[in-house]
Amino acid sequence: MTEQITAEQRIVILQDVIPTMMEWYRRTARDLPWRERPEAYRVWISEIMLQQTRIEAVKPYYDRFLKQFPGVRELAEAPEEQVLKCWEGLGYYSRARNLQKAAILCMENYGGELPASYEELKALPGIGNYTAGAVASIAYRIPVPAVDGNVLRVLSRVFADSRDISRQSIKTETEKLLLSVIPQDAPGAFNEAIMEIGETICIPNGFPLCEQCPLAARCLARERGEQELYPVKAPKKERRKEEKTILVLLCQGMAAVRKRPAKGLLAGMYELPWMSGYLSQEEIADCLQLSNASAGEVLSSISYMGAAKHIFSHVEWHMKGYMIQTEAPIPGDWEYVPIPELKEKYPIPNAFSAYTEGLL
Repeated sequence: MTEQITAEQRIVILQDVIPTMMEWYRRTARDLPWRERPEAYRVWISEIMLQQTRIEAVKPYYDRFLKQFPGVRELAEAPEEQVLKCWEGLGYYSRARNLQKAAILCMENYGGELPASYEELKALPGIGNYTAGAVASIAYRIPVPAVDGNVLRVLSRVFADSRDISRQSIKTETEKLLLSVIPQDAPGAFNEAIMEIGETICIPNGFPLCEQCPLAARCLARERGEQELYPVKAPKKERRKEEKTILVLLCQGMAAVRKRPAKGLLAGMYELPWMSGYLSQEEIADCLQLSNASAGEVLSSISYMGAAKHIFSHVEWHMKGYMIQTEAPIPGDWEYVPIPELKEKYPIPNAFSAYTEGLL
């Protein structure tokens, strides 16, 4: 790695490649559902869904979400559990809750529309610089940048920039840089073009497809044969590991679930009962008070369901599950729900999918 180029040199490079990049995007842009009608609400929903989620995974959720909540009013007025149920499987459920909070504020303050202002968009729950920039530029044609991981990766290679792209100062500097060169007449296409390059060509995992890239002629990393050295990113902290024993409690066509606290991980979602640590069948029976003779008459069967793991951003759940069939409900801090209702009404996180597959 060599010395960093100056801000002025970066501007010259960008000004040189913008026409080629914009023409490339007009010719090759993928046909994505949120690009058909780039209205503010549709762009907003897509951008929130695409955070930390692959495009192909998002498509069916996007279509289903818009059918249930076609506009700000429908989203604002829906029961929270209905919104979470529609989001079920996408993960990072705070995104869905913030969507609804923002929709409610749009109803109260903006007549049921997203504000056509970058600063006012940023003030809404769950909307940061990137999402505000995407909605403002794509839907409202406001010339502001939208800097995400794709953009940072692309530009770190173009400029052979060896600084850590996870630093907020680098993101802020990049936003200022792009603000100085963004085309006033096509800001949305400009932002989408850079993101498209990052998603399809200057990829995060594997060697970039430089021969297809409209920026190749001015890319310093390619010129120096250093593509694999960029981007530079500080290693993530190791995730905390938690061991849990998951219980699938079944009683006469009903399953036990409980609602998680209103704050914290998976807030407001419904979960299967669980206990900390790996418990044996005998320890589970003791905890559920199934060991004595009278309670034992209630128990039909207990069977091991296997091990599973679920990874969150900062924690890993290492789980072992047991299915317990009983003749009468086991008392506890849970409720028994008819299994068809569980499937239709109750939002249950993917973390439990290894143990709910047969139920849902």
